[in-house]
Amino acid sequence: MTLCAVSAGVASTPRIVQNYDVFLEFALSNPKEKFVHSQSRYHLKHPLYAVQLSAIHRRDLKPKNLAFAIPNENDEAEIGSPHGVADDHCVLSSENDESFKYSDVEVFSTVTCSEEDFSQSVENVRNQGSLLDKLKAVHLHVLASEQWNTSRLKLCHRQYLESATNLIHYLSLKCLDVEQLKEDLSSIGLLNLETINSYVLAGLTSVIEILEDLKSTTLKTEENTGSGISAQKRLYQQKFGKFTIPAMRKKLFSYKELLLGSLRDNRTTHIMVTIGQEATESETLITDLLKAGTSIIRINCAHGNPSVWSDIIRRVKRSSQMLEMPCRILMDLAGPKLRTEKLKPGPCVVKISPKKNATGNVIFPAQVWLSHKGAGPPPAHLSPDAILSIDDQNFLSEIKVGDNLTFKDARGKKRMLKISRQFHVFSGVGFVSECTRTAYVRSGTELHIKGKKRIFSVGQVVDVPAAESFVRLRVGDLLTISRDSSCEHNESSGSRITSGAHRVTCSSGYLFDSVKSGDPIAFDDGKIWGVIKGASISEIVVSITHAGPRGTKLGSEKSINIPESNIWFEGLTSKDLMDLDFVASHADMVGISFVRDVRDIVVLRQELEKRKLQNLGIVLKIETKSGFEKLPLMLLEAMKSSNPLGVMIARGDLAVECGWERLADIQDEILSICGAAHVPVIWATQVLESLVKSGVPTRAEITDAANGKRASCVMLNKGQNIVEAVSTLDTILHIKTTKMKADLKPLLLSSHLF
Repeated sequence: MTLCAVSAGVASTPRIVQNYDVFLEFALSNPKEKFVHSQSRYHLKHPLYAVQLSAIHRRDLKPKNLAFAIPNENDEAEIGSPHGVADDHCVLSSENDESFKYSDVEVFSTVTCSEEDFSQSVENVRNQGSLLDKLKAVHLHVLASEQWNTSRLKLCHRQYLESATNLIHYLSLKCLDVEQLKEDLSSIGLLNLETINSYVLAGLTSVIEILEDLKSTTLKTEENTGSGISAQKRLYQQKFGKFTIPAMRKKLFSYKELLLGSLRDNRTTHIMVTIGQEATESETLITDLLKAGTSIIRINCAHGNPSVWSDIIRRVKRSSQMLEMPCRILMDLAGPKLRTEKLKPGPCVVKISPKKNATGNVIFPAQVWLSHKGAGPPPAHLSPDAILSIDDQNFLSEIKVGDNLTFKDARGKKRMLKISRQFHVFSGVGFVSECTRTAYVRSGTELHIKGKKRIFSVGQVVDVPAAESFVRLRVGDLLTISRDSSCEHNESSGSRITSGAHRVTCSSGYLFDSVKSGDPIAFDDGKIWGVIKGASISEIVVSITHAGPRGTKLGSEKSINIPESNIWFEGLTSKDLMDLDFVASHADMVGISFVRDVRDIVVLRQELEKRKLQNLGIVLKIETKSGFEKLPLMLLEAMKSSNPLGVMIARGDLAVECGWERLADIQDEILSICGAAHVPVIWATQVLESLVKSGVPTRAEITDAANGKRASCVMLNKGQNIVEAVSTLDTILHIKTTKMKADLKPLLLSSHLF
């Protein structure tokens, strides 16, 4: 049923102080019926100055103002209706009309009951006039900024033109001091300037129209004002039709789908997972990740090689097709990141350690997986403490559950493994064994079946990986960073070179050319901090100022950050350019690491145009202070190409570069800027990290993950419990919030006022 007309009558004067009636009459039409009139009588006991008739949908409990009446100078009721009511579609019912059967909407009224209140409302209208002038000035400033940047906007690709223009509008609004304006708008409940990032011009125009309507209606301006406002609205639609709120929201959604792909099962946020070589060693990992909710796989080109990447991508595409679950692939170029070089590999020894209590007694034996060297990893539901590969399949066929295997470890100590369970695996059988004493097992260790003589009673351990080398740094230690890899020294045992300092290597010349004494330096995403004591073209000496109470390990390929140094990097390294060719033919998106300014984007666009890669998605990784400060300019530069565009908030390096205390504000600002440009955002680094690594999340991690709903995608890093973490994140991001809310119903005023 369509609301066509509403009328209200007021019988009230200041001289009448009790017992008077108010008549509210409204007329409705149905496409198949004649007009239906309904009249309601309200008996009031106090003086009345204004009556408002409203309706509320019982389905969604959204109130709509239908009409209001105020007395004029002749003490007669003057009728008004809010802007746009004639276009609303609703069904009304009235308790005073038995024949009116529509029950979808309930009518109620509100009143203003004192002359003082009415005088105050007139004063509010005057204030709204002043507010209107301020808003019009802001509106003109926004339009002027667009004109000032016309030449820049003309360079943007046509599909990004409206979004780039809205970004200019947003930046011009941010340049103004509008704090008082925000408070004024909030006080009358009209507009929150913090929420119009995606449609700045449309948001400002809408509130200006509302204030002009209120001003013209309440202060009884000339009759042609209404037509003037309508003409202004039509002019706005003709000139700025592409900047309407629905159009801008549609842009945001379409760009998200263009870059990240469509979501399944009414989900709203993508989940991205970083995987490496471990995915090639498991037949089920990628399948389990997709089933748990992963929709994007990320490969970091800083690790692995094209052979490993190809194997991962082949497995992803096969699992995606088999499960009929779309999954896109992002490959991050390594970029010019400063990292420690690989340390000399440690000994090929694996340590087996049972769990002990505070007094040193074993409370849980170590779980050791035994299988043939070609059998692959253990079943996914098992989490052994150590994995041993045996060279002889015949030896494994002789083993039975309950057998004891004896051996001498790397120190010559006699140790024993007790077989507790047997599993059928891809190429034979595998066993879970238990060890109650600490042992060090290396390649070549012989295992003997204790007890009965068997035909094949001896098996040999093979392919034990080299132990990870590291430097353990404590507060007060000296660390030498060398440019020459020939000076590399194995620090896994904690030994030091003759100078008394630990040593690591970094081959990047940018580091040695840009630092000076007194500069702070951080390692491994800020886990270790130090101060540079001296620097030359070949060495840097660092005094460690922050590390864990028992020292902190610094291993191979860990990040190095110098937040206060102005290090200049080339946009794309030679390795990046070689990897880009592989990415172009295998991935859906390429991640550009450590972008710092517009020059990096110019180089990227040139390389993409050279390879004719107009459809390859681009993800700008914001992980430096310069990258954050230049983000709007970099977005405008990237919008000159037709490539789908996105931004990743790489919070690890960003926190180190900009300061931990600023990270929350910085990521909020990045979200706002990208929202204004309609660019999808990937929320990354340490999301549910404790859950991924230990199986138990912290309370703060849960809240952080939930805040990821503000982004288009949330990224998880690899770890032992990654499948469980994906499942948990999927639940957090897409939980039905209506089930969690209390059963609250709005309090409606009765249609009978006393």
